Amino acid sequence: MADILNEILNKLPDKTKISDAQFEGANIILYTKDSDFFLNSNGIIKSVVDIIKKRIELRPDPAICLDPETTEDLIRKLVPTEAGIASVLFDPQRSIVMIEAEKPGLVIGKQGDILREIKRKTLWVPVIQRAPAIKSKIIENIRGVLFENNDYRKKFLHKIGKQIYEDWTSEKQDMWIRISFLGAGRQVGRSCLFLQTPNSKVLLDCGINVAAQEKQDMYPILDAPEFNIEELDAVIIGHSHTDHCAFVPYLYKMGYKGPVYLTEPTRDISALICLDMIGITEKEGRNQIYSSSDIKAMVKHSITLNYEEVTDITPDIRLTFYNAGHVLGSSLIHLNIGNGLHNLVYTSDFNYEVSNLLSMANAKFPRLETLIMEATYGEKGKEPLSRKESEDYLKEIIMTTIKRGGKVLMPVMGTGRAQEVMIIIEKMVREGQIEKLPVYIQGMVWDMTAIHTAYPDFFNARIKKAIFHKDQNPFLSDIFIRVGSRKEMMEVVEQKGPCIIVATSGMLTGGASVEYFKNLADDPRHSIVFTSYLAPNSIARRLQDGEREFVFPQGNKQEVLHVKVDVHSIHGFTGHSTRNQLINFVYNVDPRPKRIIFVHGEASSCLDIASTIHKLHKIETLAPKNLEAVRLR
Repeated sequence: MADILNEILNKLPDKTKISDAQFEGANIILYTKDSDFFLNSNGIIKSVVDIIKKRIELRPDPAICLDPETTEDLIRKLVPTEAGIASVLFDPQRSIVMIEAEKPGLVIGKQGDILREIKRKTLWVPVIQRAPAIKSKIIENIRGVLFENNDYRKKFLHKIGKQIYEDWTSEKQDMWIRISFLGAGRQVGRSCLFLQTPNSKVLLDCGINVAAQEKQDMYPILDAPEFNIEELDAVIIGHSHTDHCAFVPYLYKMGYKGPVYLTEPTRDISALICLDMIGITEKEGRNQIYSSSDIKAMVKHSITLNYEEVTDITPDIRLTFYNAGHVLGSSLIHLNIGNGLHNLVYTSDFNYEVSNLLSMANAKFPRLETLIMEATYGEKGKEPLSRKESEDYLKEIIMTTIKRGGKVLMPVMGTGRAQEVMIIIEKMVREGQIEKLPVYIQGMVWDMTAIHTAYPDFFNARIKKAIFHKDQNPFLSDIFIRVGSRKEMMEVVEQKGPCIIVATSGMLTGGASVEYFKNLADDPRHSIVFTSYLAPNSIARRLQDGEREFVFPQGNKQEVLHVKVDVHSIHGFTGHSTRNQLINFVYNVDPRPKRIIFVHGEASSCLDIASTIHKLHKIETLAPKNLEAVRLR
């Protein structure tokens, strides 16, 4: 497959109809100046795909596309007004027109008839995307960056394709596979795994431990002797939490120019999280580890995949994402290495339970030899409440606080837990379980929720049905009120009467939640409810452990804060699998792996669940420390 483009062209009945052949990552794109061939060539292209076994797409040569202004006019005439077209963007380098609409189904039409008409009349390839129900500046900016850099993107994707196909080594039998743990080894935070083969070097996740006390414990250990950023081929991100994605822009600052693979929601939310990191460090007067231009570079080099979409990422590694059930767009990472010689699944963080927002994690794979699993709640005796018990507990806290005339502060991570909490509270109010009261949303939560409204197809069946069939989007409830400034925050603090405040960060390591905490902590009428994992030494963990006196810098002085609010921790809304769910996942995973490696848990959790799984299934289990390496083959 050294020259796969020529091989494809030689299999076409008439290769003179092809004006250009390019790679888009692992996909092959053929361009034609023959409009009839473009519109009526499905059978021919399909026959070549059946032989080559790679994704091939035929597009019109940019020279034959209708001019953009006329095309947009035609699109707006063909598409019903009620579709709510928000924008029409053109990528002339790749002959793609992106139509962003409130109701994508109306743009597509019955059995795709409107799309086909757009294609026939304009000779552009229409791509449909959902406009967020809540306006999202970050999505607008990301889509703008991608289209502003369409010429660069075309060249970049072609270069990646050439690298993938220039040295296919499926015949190699002495192949070795090695994985090093540059973060998350017997700890929660700074997840970063480094996979090596004779041909490939790939990072799985690259995050920051925001709760670390020492700077050297905050970032992945990229000064490990085996890691050289100049040799890095690809980065794969499982989901958009700080401890899994927030160090990726630093790679681009240090000269990395390769691809980052992730789902669309993960790309959008990761960019927002990284921008928030800049904002928090700036407010705290700390040095920036990267700039907004580095985040833009991450977006420019992103390659997004849908669940169960298979793609080659290096000459000897093939990637597939599966639903992880953790947060919006979160993925289990399946890697087929060496053309089937070894199959690896890295769960990143996953939830083996249907939550209020997402479906449970996938447990069935084509092939599997090594499974790398999170162990956040792997320790015996740390089983949280069920989701139903947690909802009842939260309702009790809210009702008790309302009776006292107090406020309920819920520090949350910006994505995942926050949106599930919003859905639970909206349901309680809608069903009359609690009285209607304002729910103030601050920090990243509002922007994250806006991104959620752009990707409802990632939700579980119940939420999708509410949005698509009943037109009842829980995120659009009038109980949710955005707080956008410090002045508005102080108005919330000073207002009389009960309310709920949902704000980042979940561990009180920074952000709006800390300011609310400082202002509300000394009043026993109020309650604070933690629903996230609480890292050791974080303010939230210290509160959970019973500490009630905190010292904060106040200019040249220090402010002593005496905590009198009710403190509650509810871990049943977790996006992580509980100990029992981890055990059930291993029991149900198909096929059964030969080896299971546990990461992303405190040492006791990793060792406990590793021992339990070994005893139950007689499977080899490991719980490596940071900087340890394991040879998989």
